[in-house]
Amino acid sequence: MSKRWIQKTKMKKGALRKWAKEHHFIKNGKIDLTRAYQYAKKHHLTKEIRRINLAKTLRRIRHK
Repeated sequence: MSKRWIQKTKMKKGALRKWAKEHHFIKNGKIDLTRAYQYAKKHHLTKEIRRINLAKTLRRIRHK
């Protein structure tokens, strides 16, 4: 894997937060990733699933 894999992802800043806010997945200032993932999976929203998975990955990296 490349050292700059995060830079190579096609990210749009704030896109996941905006989507989560529209669908009421934000609790206490944080996105409820499990509920958001279940919703995106049910409705076949592939871009949102990718964004959620990236957010989970970055959350894990941050806590290490």
